[in-house]
Amino acid sequence: MAATTHTVSNQVPPLTGYDVFAADRALTEAVRRHMSPELLPEVRGELGELGRSAGSAQVQEWGAQANANPPALRTHDRYGHRIDEVDFHPAWHRLLGHAVAAGLTDAWGRPGGHVRRAAGFLVWTQAEAGHGCPLSMTHAAVPALRTDPALAAEWEPLLTSAVYERELRPAAQKAGVLLGMGMTEKQGGTDVRSNTTRAEPLAAEGEYLLTGHKWFCSAPMSDGFLVLAQAPGGLTCFLLPRVLPDGTRNTFAIQRLKDKLGNRSNASAEVEFDGTWARRVGEEGRGVRTIIGMVAATRLDCVVGSAALMRQAVAQAIHHCTYRSAFGGVLVEKPLMRNVLADLALESEAATVLAMRLAAAYDDGSQSERAFLRIAVPAAKYWVTKRCTPVVAEALECLGGNGYVEESGMPRLLREAPLNSIWEGAGNVQALDVLRALQREPMALNAFLQEVGRARGADHRLDGAIKHMLTELADLEGIEARARRLAERMALVLQGSLLVRWAPPEVADAFCAARLGGDRGAAFGTLPHSLDLASIVERARPVTH
Repeated sequence: MAATTHTVSNQVPPLTGYDVFAADRALTEAVRRHMSPELLPEVRGELGELGRSAGSAQVQEWGAQANANPPALRTHDRYGHRIDEVDFHPAWHRLLGHAVAAGLTDAWGRPGGHVRRAAGFLVWTQAEAGHGCPLSMTHAAVPALRTDPALAAEWEPLLTSAVYERELRPAAQKAGVLLGMGMTEKQGGTDVRSNTTRAEPLAAEGEYLLTGHKWFCSAPMSDGFLVLAQAPGGLTCFLLPRVLPDGTRNTFAIQRLKDKLGNRSNASAEVEFDGTWARRVGEEGRGVRTIIGMVAATRLDCVVGSAALMRQAVAQAIHHCTYRSAFGGVLVEKPLMRNVLADLALESEAATVLAMRLAAAYDDGSQSERAFLRIAVPAAKYWVTKRCTPVVAEALECLGGNGYVEESGMPRLLREAPLNSIWEGAGNVQALDVLRALQREPMALNAFLQEVGRARGADHRLDGAIKHMLTELADLEGIEARARRLAERMALVLQGSLLVRWAPPEVADAFCAARLGGDRGAAFGTLPHSLDLASIVERARPVTH
């Protein structure tokens, strides 16, 4: 075949060899805003190192390999012994090891820990999102375990360790461990109070034997699991170690791995307990209250993870359009394409700014910030995770047919996009949780209104949206059927308030016009043409040199 027919031109260079952190202006500004000045140089250094690794060709290849080679279940060894182990591609272990070493399971015990961890999680999971699951659960288990000081003293140093050890051994013999969880069952799903797994107390205080099943057990290769089961006193939280202190395997039968839409590199399993030893966490009958701290932390990670997916998708789209020419010019300079890219960039920046504000509230830890989180986390989890899939789908379309091909990486992002909206309670659960906070915790609404009120008077469209939101809050008729509408409005008002205070004027103006003022169509790329769209796109462009 003649070589002249294979001349390659007008193809886009891969988005690689760049600093994922430094190239994200919204994120770098958020870190500077929320981090104390004395810590900022250190944090910038560690995030820059993580960003350069995430943007490297090697780590991007690890992500592709981990997804192309999903985990495999081994129920028995060659001699017929039940082992219930999950084998992962070496790339998965490299990604996970790098993340643990970078402190992505350590937020609770170091200054500015939540902001620096959330920023790192947002950066690193752009390379590969699936291994974020065990990172998230290991990090989020800390507040649940702290309800039992003895358990926390034993496990917390291992959970927050910077050492990744993949081998299954007793936790006390390891320098670092990972934790998974198993909450839902076949008959109930999110309705965990319908769980049927039984917990029978042993003679030793706090020790039980569990019998039952879990329909979704996340990260089954972990060293331990937080699970819910019915004890004599009601639904209770337990810590179930994978290996017992004497070195024998706990009874933990993995029935099968789920064949999932996305999140392919990560194992999710159905497991059976049959006289499985576990330790009680918290009091009997208070399992949901004990586990709620873990749920809130993982819900925040859903927001951060969705912000990461959106950022990577938008970065890929803008990068492509910066280099690709069509119809006599570069795509990024075409008015209609610029409108699409700017619209996507607004959604990405709003998600990032909100995620980092929530992380900063965790670091603050004051009563008012805890009250703010109680209502802001479910509202953000509802809205940001809902926006992720349409953002990624539109970004894929910016690449045309090239985006529909697996080699582009965009299909992997699209398959991953719905996950965070489903995990830890789908949309209805989050919207109803917002209502629950409004009805039962007046301090939460006060804290939320104080936060959005800090931008009052700065933009008339934001002021109008706040007024409309207050009118909806005052109307209790049909409130449950309106819960999604209300959660959406609260999240948008909060995003608008944050952007008006902290984003460049062109970003805040466009967001308020389109999201709060209603000056847009139903699809992306329908922003008012009079806005400074070029500046918005340029701000979101990933600089690779």
